[in-house]
Amino acid sequence: MKEWQKFLIYAGVFLAAYFVPFNNPRIQAALLESFQMLGEYAREHVLFCLVPAFFIAGAIAVFISQDAVLKYFGSGAKKWLSYSVASVCGAVLAVCSCTVLPLFAGLYTRGAGIGPSAAFLYSGPAINVLAIILTARVLGWQFGVARAVGAVVFAVVIGLMMSFIYGKDDAQGEAELVTGDNGRERRSGWQNLVYFVTLVLILVFAAWARPQTSEGFWYVVYRMHWPLTVILLLVLAYMLVRWFTGEEVKEWVDTSWDFAQRILPLLFAGVLAAGFLMGRPGTDAGLIPSAWIASFVGGNTLTANLIASVAGAFMYFATLTEVPILQGLLGSGMGKGPALALLLAGPALSLPNMLVIRSVMGTKKTLTYVALVIVMATTSGLIYGNIVL
Repeated sequence: MKEWQKFLIYAGVFLAAYFVPFNNPRIQAALLESFQMLGEYAREHVLFCLVPAFFIAGAIAVFISQDAVLKYFGSGAKKWLSYSVASVCGAVLAVCSCTVLPLFAGLYTRGAGIGPSAAFLYSGPAINVLAIILTARVLGWQFGVARAVGAVVFAVVIGLMMSFIYGKDDAQGEAELVTGDNGRERRSGWQNLVYFVTLVLILVFAAWARPQTSEGFWYVVYRMHWPLTVILLLVLAYMLVRWFTGEEVKEWVDTSWDFAQRILPLLFAGVLAAGFLMGRPGTDAGLIPSAWIASFVGGNTLTANLIASVAGAFMYFATLTEVPILQGLLGSGMGKGPALALLLAGPALSLPNMLVIRSVMGTKKTLTYVALVIVMATTSGLIYGNIVL
């Protein structure tokens, strides 16, 4: 960090300490809310979502050949293959906008192009089968279909636009990479496949959210998710003992820890900031009253859709929580167009998410990515609101 950046941080902390009216009840409530949100985040997401995601990111960086990443996700890869895989991965990964970050960082730093990486970054939290089914059941089939179609289209279009804008950077970066790192072939292809599938399934089942109803297939899976997670952990332990050397395991753990050190501080800072500004989802204890937002998102105007997209982009939604929150907002007079805009922008973005993305791919690319999500969500909301009255 440069000296002038350190100075700005010190000056900002000093000015906040000097001028913020900490005796104001709203400020006190917002401060308490930020730490309560951080507590909820730590209890519900770190151990069972982020930790498995860090280990998957470490495995991608250590055990996947850079040649293979460039072949399937580099700038010269077949677009139909790389974008189709990246845009539907959310059907498997039931993750939130923060849990997807280590996976994105592992893929991007390993040499994947900005386009497929951005498509993966959006689709991971957006194309969640359980969330889409819940959306259709609670909010109506029109919302469910619009969310599913919109999420897939968004992932592909955002990826293609990022590639179009920054494709030259990809080509220059790939030219500087030292490829040919195929020295990790002591395992067969099927062994590597089983290893990565096991890691992904551990993430899926450990993070499985409780459905709203106590019946049906999804609830049966929820009842079984811990036994299944334990079985998968035992399978992973067997593979690590039989298929990997001690040096490989150490490198995997060290790389996973490196991802954690880079990402966790920014995530925690972002969660605190999001909690202070907007409060936990479903509460009204943040600095910005939820009534202010609700009052601006009625009808189907451009302003209403834009406000819904921007608010959704900065708020943090845990997996599946966006549906009941949106149900309450619709009951308070929110328009259907802005509701879809929030659904398409909210789960895929958040303030903590933006801070980490910036640390991975830089300020300019992050701002472009966020702007694309907001613009597309706003446009989709306008179209949907005019179709479904």
